[in-house]
Amino acid sequence: MKTLRVIATLALCCPLLSAQMLLAQKRPAITGIAFFRMYSADLNASAKIYDDEMGFLRTEADGRDFYSVNDAQWFEVLPLAAPEEGSRLIAIGLTTRNAKRLATYLRAHGQAILPQKEPGQFGVKDPEGNLIVFVQEGNKHPGASVTQPRATSHRIIHAGFIVRDAAAEDRFYRDLLGFRQYWHGGQTDARTDYVSIQVPDGTDWLEYMLNNPASPNQRTYGMSNHFSLGVAHMDAVVAALAANRCTEPMCSKTQVGRDGKVQLNMFDPDKTRIEYMEFKPVATPCCSPFAGRHPDEQESK
Repeated sequence: MKTLRVIATLALCCPLLSAQMLLAQKRPAITGIAFFRMYSADLNASAKIYDDEMGFLRTEADGRDFYSVNDAQWFEVLPLAAPEEGSRLIAIGLTTRNAKRLATYLRAHGQAILPQKEPGQFGVKDPEGNLIVFVQEGNKHPGASVTQPRATSHRIIHAGFIVRDAAAEDRFYRDLLGFRQYWHGGQTDARTDYVSIQVPDGTDWLEYMLNNPASPNQRTYGMSNHFSLGVAHMDAVVAALAANRCTEPMCSKTQVGRDGKVQLNMFDPDKTRIEYMEFKPVATPCCSPFAGRHPDEQESK
């Protein structure tokens, strides 16, 4: 109430200043996942998974590989300068309806704005140092924004990453950005290992991956720092992978996750996990009910 009284007073004495303050108070819509950006020690080895087996068209621009999922979502693979153990996650992109105004909002709330070379984008660091890039809705990536007929999914539905201080992350994602609860659960009913929070103005979500070792190995990083491709029916994914001559055991190993959704996990040569997931659960989830609407294939197109 005090803040509102101050703004009302300023509106009378200084209309231009009050308009700027009101603009800074209102957060523009954040509608979904735009991209997942990661490192690879060998771009050609990664392409054997992403292009040859998973069916996404590989295009190169600005020294990195782009793979279109649909005309508004993609993932990027950059060369790792010195192969070493550690996280391959570089950045997660989120779509907003007004990037310029969102930057104003975040700057007004004490966030440092990190310019990006791509037009219509800016970045911020979350409390744990993850780079989050906001993308103006309608912007395309520099590669070919086309889908491939062999593609095994046409929708990114979530991205996950290691979180050590969930309370600090909540102050950023929930309190400042407006993310909301979707689901939480764990490997057992006794603890919470996964917290899924949906974007404020859509159904995509971010997933906190909790209770990881203080010094994760490469496989732990790859399991936790991942992205997920949504599908209506996992049988169609298995068939498409087989048609693309994906013969490893992981290409057909499905399971029902703790959230009640059918899943299939692929791993690239750097051990980064790509999780296929059905849009809707087929079983009752453990630990908590879903608190938000489920995604579908069309939403981010």
